[in-house]
Amino acid sequence: MKIKITLVIVLLLVAFQVKAQDNSVKRDTLKEVIITSSRIDLPFKENSRTINVISSDQIKNSAATNVVDLLQQVAGVDIRRRGTAGSQADLYIRGGGFDQTLLLIDGIKMDDAQTGHHTMNAALPIEVIERIEIIKGPAARVFGQNAFTGAINIVTKKNLSDTVSVNAEAGSFGQLNGSVTVGKEFKNSSIIAHVGALTSDGYRDNSDYKNYSYFFKGVFNKNKQPIEVLANFFDKKFGAQNFYTPTSWGFNEYEETQSSLLGVSTTFKGENLKITPRIYWKRGQDIFQLKRDDPSFYRNLHITNKVGVETNAAYTSNLGTTGFGVDISRVFISSNNLGNRNRTMANLFLEHRFKLADDKLDITPGVAVTYFSDFKFHAFPGLDIGYQLSDNFKAYGNLGVTYRIPTYTDLYYNDSSTSGNPNLKPEEAFAQELGLKYNSERISTSIAIFNRNATNLIDFVKPDVAATKFVATNLAEVNTKGFEFNTDYHFKIKEFKQTLSFSYNFLDDNILDQNKDLSRYSLNTLKHQFITRFASKLFKNVRQNIIYKHAERTVGTSYNVWDASVIVDVNKLSFTLTANNIFNADYIESGFVPMPPSNVLFGLRYNF
Repeated sequence: MKIKITLVIVLLLVAFQVKAQDNSVKRDTLKEVIITSSRIDLPFKENSRTINVISSDQIKNSAATNVVDLLQQVAGVDIRRRGTAGSQADLYIRGGGFDQTLLLIDGIKMDDAQTGHHTMNAALPIEVIERIEIIKGPAARVFGQNAFTGAINIVTKKNLSDTVSVNAEAGSFGQLNGSVTVGKEFKNSSIIAHVGALTSDGYRDNSDYKNYSYFFKGVFNKNKQPIEVLANFFDKKFGAQNFYTPTSWGFNEYEETQSSLLGVSTTFKGENLKITPRIYWKRGQDIFQLKRDDPSFYRNLHITNKVGVETNAAYTSNLGTTGFGVDISRVFISSNNLGNRNRTMANLFLEHRFKLADDKLDITPGVAVTYFSDFKFHAFPGLDIGYQLSDNFKAYGNLGVTYRIPTYTDLYYNDSSTSGNPNLKPEEAFAQELGLKYNSERISTSIAIFNRNATNLIDFVKPDVAATKFVATNLAEVNTKGFEFNTDYHFKIKEFKQTLSFSYNFLDDNILDQNKDLSRYSLNTLKHQFITRFASKLFKNVRQNIIYKHAERTVGTSYNVWDASVIVDVNKLSFTLTANNIFNADYIESGFVPMPPSNVLFGLRYNF
């Protein structure tokens, strides 16, 4: 305990003692952020949904090494990690399941037909991210399937001017991280390129990892009709001890995953019409071995490809703004366990935003009509309503029908302890939300209550405690309701801006009425989640963060985790010190995998 307290004191002393050399950075205001995760681009303050935005400044100040660590600081988002550095993390918003939240990159849907366990494998390196838009609540009418409980859109940087940034980090458990990020402006084009590696010996037996990332974004023909090319590749190799099996089974599990994306798009703009066509290809590969050194004992290999073309448009008239789009794609999977299968998908989206009562009232009805070659046609309507009570104060509400079709794992997976079910029906839900939000230079606050009535929710369950297999099953009805509160308070000490943030999320999920030993995934929801963060700057070139996270899960476990970081800027150099789980909390976020004890990471970044 003395060592832990000493570590906290050292972090604070460093923050108070290093001298200044540079001017303070001006804070991005949410009023100026345009939310692009829909067909109708809207300023943050005008949106009639619950949306959190992690800005580029917040990303830079966080000292986080990956998107998973960033999302851990957002109430209402539950990241259940099985390892560190984002090796594998399940993504949940407002309860639900890990297949029910959609990840997008610059609006490209990154849904995985194999399994939602690999959703976060596609998350980009933080060095190339401009902001992260977190949309909570039903979003099927905007994005289509998988946006059952919400969606997260990662928006990449437009350009990095002429710069080269080199980053190196080392820390506990043999962590060695490194990356190079390059930005270059040409006469008629610009590029961003990134290469990075996150490696570790592991904090427990068989928890080592080697994660490599490659990213490229280019904008060509800028002076006439700009064409944007986005390419990304992740290669992850990691020990998967007890990721899917209990400790008592004694297996030495191992996994390798790959995620790649290639997208090409352009935007045509007229006086009243904006059209953005895009083609894309997404590939995923998953190799799992039950015995790391004996692939012949039990080995799964899944390769999934998705190719698609989409067009999104917005038309502005005296009646308001109409957003519409079409997305047609085809999925192919080749697997020694799931079989060789394919699926054709087509989505048609339509919404219109009316502004009434001197532009104080906005009403946005919309609908998504979808077709799946194996689940036929479905239609999913929704409605957003907002009223601007004052320039900074807004009341809003939304409701919508949302859905998710089963993954191929839900339908066809089979091993000694798990069985899919080819007779599964799609999940459906009717969700409602009411909220208030206030935004000013000093205070940003939002409060929301929400309710979701789901039918045919899919979970792997056992008929009784004596059964040996979990079978994919449609649960009859599940009600989830909750409450969420977020506030950021901005103030100054001397001439430097400080931010104190508080967030709380409460969930009540009646699926918990069943025996917890019969469910594999739907239990262990975050019933109470409290997050507070103090992002401070006491000298011109020194920034520090202290983050406290409290979680109480529905299985009865609760834990408190403290993290802290210090960033010191000296000319073109940045030094970082990050301490995680300072007081050595003993906790599990998912399955049978304990999270790491206290650990530190030292970093150095140089900008040429």
